Amino acid sequence: MPRLAQTAGLTDIQQEILRTVRDFVDKEIIPHAQELEHADEFPEKIVDGMREMGLFGLTIAEEFGGLGESLLTYALVVEQIARGWMSISGVINTHFIVAYMIMQHGTEEQKRRLLPKMATGEIRGAFSMSEPECGSDVSAIKSRATAEGDHFVLDGQKMWLTNGARAGVVATLVKDDLGADSVYKNMTTFLVEKEPGFGQTRPGLTIPGKIDKMGYKGVETTEMVLDGVAIGADAILGGEAGRGRGFYQMMDGVEVGRVNVAARACGISIRAFELAIAYAQQRRTFGKQIADHQAVAFKLAEMATKVEAAHLMMVNAARLKDAGERNDVEAGMAKYLASEYCAEVTQEAFRIHGGYGYSKEYEIERLMREAPFLLIGEGTSEIQKTIISRGLLREYRAAQ
Repeated sequence: MPRLAQTAGLTDIQQEILRTVRDFVDKEIIPHAQELEHADEFPEKIVDGMREMGLFGLTIAEEFGGLGESLLTYALVVEQIARGWMSISGVINTHFIVAYMIMQHGTEEQKRRLLPKMATGEIRGAFSMSEPECGSDVSAIKSRATAEGDHFVLDGQKMWLTNGARAGVVATLVKDDLGADSVYKNMTTFLVEKEPGFGQTRPGLTIPGKIDKMGYKGVETTEMVLDGVAIGADAILGGEAGRGRGFYQMMDGVEVGRVNVAARACGISIRAFELAIAYAQQRRTFGKQIADHQAVAFKLAEMATKVEAAHLMMVNAARLKDAGERNDVEAGMAKYLASEYCAEVTQEAFRIHGGYGYSKEYEIERLMREAPFLLIGEGTSEIQKTIISRGLLREYRAAQ
């Protein structure tokens, strides 16, 4: 077993799940990731393997057909999958967030109808909050729901949907004019069900096509155009009681999503370190392996320390959430540190590879294009600093 990124206090079941996933990553993901990523090809066989392992239902309660595992278990699984290929973790990440939101905030009918099919991967979830003219400023969203009798009509344009085409249900945040005194209380989340695919996937709902990206290939990222989408009140997350609570439901989902992004960053960092330390013992210069040069040895020491620190912060944030405690500051810290360290560790691994790191034949080239995504996904580093500082000022408020 590797020394780095180990987690104390895991149950036998958690350890068995992680062994199984790590074996799957080594045998079924890493050998094929380069070819699939360069072709921007969806990894159907790999995803089928994850379905057979029950990973789509990893955190869904057993009563709905899932494995009922914790956020920590999920985060450690994601860490391993991202170690193999970060895009694969994207296939299950937004699905996991939507399933989590339904379990936490959905009506009993929504849970019974959607969760069993989500647990098997028959229905996949997507998460839609961003729009073309707003990213982190959620208050600026323009998509809206208009009440018309016993149903609603959705209009607007959403952006950056991972799994946008293959998803069968999209948790979609829109403005809902309830006359509340806060813009955040005038937002509602709808569970928009649609057919998988591109083009018009239900009346008024169009998925135009894939957005071409620098990295994060294989899994599709799309827009979603809502043009007079008629939808029943039973599609409101949480039913009538959920009206006006969409922002808070979404933020709950984003909070676990930040732990997930931290886990992905840890996975890439682990893989970058593995590649660097292996290459440093193979490549020879001036009569010795480059790992024997102090400049390279010190790089490896710094990289390993960053891998370990990020992993520990990610585990702590996950365990707090599992314990039912507030973890907004800790999740923000984990996401911020892990993503920044991921970029640094990957960059150092690239440098250790020298000219070969620039070649598409070497895996580090792919990691160099994947790492930057984690600096912006689920909120930029600047947004994390805002969340962290606000939380700290709340906790350490000075006496007036």
